[in-house]
Amino acid sequence: MTQLNHPAHSLLANLEGFRVEIDAARQRADIVLSNGPFNIISMTQREQLRLVFESLDADERVRVIVLRADGQHFSSGGDIRGFLEASPEHVSKLAWNVAAPTRCSKPVIAANRGFCFGVGFEISLACDFRLVTDTTFYALPEQKLGQIPGSGGSARLQKMVGITRTKDIVMRSRRIPGQQAYDWGVATECVPDAELEAATDRLVDELRAFSPIAQRTAKKLLNDTEDSPLSIAIELEGHCYSRLRSSNDFREGVEAFHAKRPPVFDGS
Repeated sequence: MTQLNHPAHSLLANLEGFRVEIDAARQRADIVLSNGPFNIISMTQREQLRLVFESLDADERVRVIVLRADGQHFSSGGDIRGFLEASPEHVSKLAWNVAAPTRCSKPVIAANRGFCFGVGFEISLACDFRLVTDTTFYALPEQKLGQIPGSGGSARLQKMVGITRTKDIVMRSRRIPGQQAYDWGVATECVPDAELEAATDRLVDELRAFSPIAQRTAKKLLNDTEDSPLSIAIELEGHCYSRLRSSNDFREGVEAFHAKRPPVFDGS
């Protein structure tokens, strides 16, 4: 049999600047940035993060993924010198790597405290839920380097807050505090800094209680119809609803509702 090789084998062998923790009992995986006080994200790390998200998406032990960081700051951004050293072909893959949380079929939570700048903000925007604190600052500071966001930051932000606020953030390299991010609809929840871990735990447990197949369907539907006309979005929603009607989880949900008991979903 022909032996196949893939770059993923070597890239996953030695994770750079982060670690992965899996709690099978809680069906939870944590991707933890751990590269010094500011958790700078290297070029190699971006590729590794993509591969880890893809691996966890296929891991049956995991229902929910949390992206968080050690220390006071989530991430001050990318390795600036790495942009000058990387080839144009390599740089062209940055947005694809950072979009890994969006492509992942499972719920992904970003727990953001302190600085969350540049690619740190961009990968958080690619997650499904963003929890912030009174220490959080979001920013896309690339204008200060004579650049623009290159990994989907301005595009995703514009979908969330509109062109006026996005121009204010991107073109002025403005830092947006956590409470303002919540008020603008960028963050899911804003909590005191000391409560970030507890808030993350609560959200993980809440998401685990739902049907895995219904959650996968909802996430894909919402992602796929973000740019669709209303009539097409409603049509696709109807097709997804119809498919779920024949699922075991839907039957279990209906039976549990009538029996006045908690449902036990198996994801089928």
